[in-house]
Amino acid sequence: MAKVSTAAWVAHDLGLAASFGGLLFGRTAMNPSLKYIESSKADRGRVLNKTWNRYNAVNVLSFGFATASWFIGRAALSGRSIDKDAENLSRIKDILYVSGAVSGLASVVSGFRLANQAPDGAVPIEDGSTPAAETPEQAQKLIRTVNILGNTNLAITGSLIGITTALAMKAQESTGWTITSKLLP
Repeated sequence: MAKVSTAAWVAHDLGLAASFGGLLFGRTAMNPSLKYIESSKADRGRVLNKTWNRYNAVNVLSFGFATASWFIGRAALSGRSIDKDAENLSRIKDILYVSGAVSGLASVVSGFRLANQAPDGAVPIEDGSTPAAETPEQAQKLIRTVNILGNTNLAITGSLIGITTALAMKAQESTGWTITSKLLP
């Protein structure tokens, strides 16, 4: 059982890392750099939409696996095996996973809708977060929506990483939690 739970814990953490790292790279490095594509604003949109929609598959799978491994392990928890702090952190983590899944899927759907606003995803943009003057109104709304959801997902995933660390540290303080935490990712 320890090998299975260790593998699940590693997969859980790698899932969060892949999700957080991809979101952070996209929001802070790729999106602002698209302004350097000089051929056309539509080409910027094409690159943006192709890249994000390609990474969405990785993000959905990695966040999905982290979520599934958490809730499978979480089902093994009883209130007797953890203290109030760990119980509260676990509930917060539950809420963050559900919120992250909902906002993540909303972001994916909004991203696909944005890409469908122009042939081959070539919606004119200034950079990955800023519509161009000629960007159609519906596409501008979708860009704003994707920006809000992307920032939300980044904050949620970062919070999940922080709470995972806090729970791992709590495991060192409690014998019951130490035993139980071996079942959790």
